[in-house]
Amino acid sequence: METTAAKLKLLQHSLEMAREPAGAAGIAKRAAKGIPSPRERIGMLLDAGSFVEIGALVKQPGSRDALYGDGVVTGHGTVDGRPVVVIAHDQTVFGGSVGEMFGRKVAAAMDFAAEIGCPFVAINDSGGARVQDAVTSLAWYAAMSRRQLGLSGVVPQVSLMLGKCAAGAVYAPINTDVLIATESAYMFVTGPDIIRETTGEEVTLEELGGAFTQAENGNIHHVAPDEAAAFAWARTYLSYMPSNCFEQPPVVNPGLEPEITDSDRELDTIIPDSDRAGYDMYDVLLRIFDDGEFHEVGDASARNMITGFARVDGRSVGVVANQPLVSSGAIDARSSDKAAHFIRLCDAFGLPLVFVVDTPGVLPGVEEEKIGVIKRGGRFFYAVVEATVPIVTVVVRKAYGGGYAVMGCKQLGGDINLAWPTARIAVMGGEAAVGLTQRRQLAAVSDAERPAVRQQMIDFYNATVATPWIAAERGYIDAVIEPSSTRLEIRKALRLLRDKRVTHGPRKHHLMPL
Repeated sequence: METTAAKLKLLQHSLEMAREPAGAAGIAKRAAKGIPSPRERIGMLLDAGSFVEIGALVKQPGSRDALYGDGVVTGHGTVDGRPVVVIAHDQTVFGGSVGEMFGRKVAAAMDFAAEIGCPFVAINDSGGARVQDAVTSLAWYAAMSRRQLGLSGVVPQVSLMLGKCAAGAVYAPINTDVLIATESAYMFVTGPDIIRETTGEEVTLEELGGAFTQAENGNIHHVAPDEAAAFAWARTYLSYMPSNCFEQPPVVNPGLEPEITDSDRELDTIIPDSDRAGYDMYDVLLRIFDDGEFHEVGDASARNMITGFARVDGRSVGVVANQPLVSSGAIDARSSDKAAHFIRLCDAFGLPLVFVVDTPGVLPGVEEEKIGVIKRGGRFFYAVVEATVPIVTVVVRKAYGGGYAVMGCKQLGGDINLAWPTARIAVMGGEAAVGLTQRRQLAAVSDAERPAVRQQMIDFYNATVATPWIAAERGYIDAVIEPSSTRLEIRKALRLLRDKRVTHGPRKHHLMPL
């Protein structure tokens, strides 16, 4: 008869095997690549000692070469003391590819995250579908993708790309809320070799799917220098988010600096006197939120639009701002996609939105029309209209044309709209307006006098039309404020709006322009 001691010894041996399913060969493979084990990666994400593994002894039944774990480590732990479900691909087991038991483990982890209402984090380093498993692998990819619907907008979903991820291994991550990658990561549907064979095109791995390339394309929301930095970014991101859409995010250090500070007063001189002169919008953002903290999302793409998280009176908010140093802060197709995604992310999890506006409007151009600026700009508009969270808008300088409208104007859904005295709110800028409406008058002036007369017309337009006063007179702006009071005015506005509740009428779903 087998003794209890023998059974315990068998358990210990099995768990030891499960920790390194591929044995010495797997350890050598990781060493050659210079990458941590999946459990070490999980340890970098979670609070120390909090990980509880589920399914360590799972393996494919009836298969001689089956290995424990089947290529993925799953379980749960905590980040800053709050529950998180996590999975991590194991590159040493079938290249981290998806097989039947792999799929069952991940699907069970996703179900668990949905049931307990906590974030789901996927650490990706996978070759995609397991070719030898044929349709079984594809079926489980589909089963995992279907479960994303149950998680989407209910709990935060985070993907980290830490290796070379291809085919099916990129479709699930792209449907999560944010996608983080290391500089050495790659993601693509088909690799350079297959592209060469099927289309004859020559492309390098970096050009096709390098992290910086995909970040510039808008597919990756943050590129970190290494894995430790990627996990730190993910932890910070989760600190701004609630555990699920029915809860509130953590409140961090409320009530700080209740009076105007020297940093606030610097805002009174931050906008240049000349409309043509630039300034860095980050210098504004770091002064109007708590502690000078700003956690940017999408920093490598569409840099004319800034999106990220901050705190107001200790509470998380989403920030959408124009960057006048890039394309003068004009709104184009790529920045519209970036802003629309971010707004819907914040709205899903109940985070108020703060718009900080300085834009000459929509970027004109043939190329912009070709790549769908109308449809993609329409999605931006739609995201703002659809949002039910509190919206506070601060116009610091230019707010022209469609840029005025989509950047949280009152008519589109803004709750509290503020402007600095430096604001310029109009259909278009002075130069364009004079060129459009004063063409005949300018033609009647001599060539020598025309530049001076044109400048007089522009100055008159800027002084009488493109001002915050007309908008304030008509109630489109709730107040014109001193820049130095902005931080405290945003705090007051969001306290007022804290209990805002809006519900859309019954329907199956909205139809946004896709």
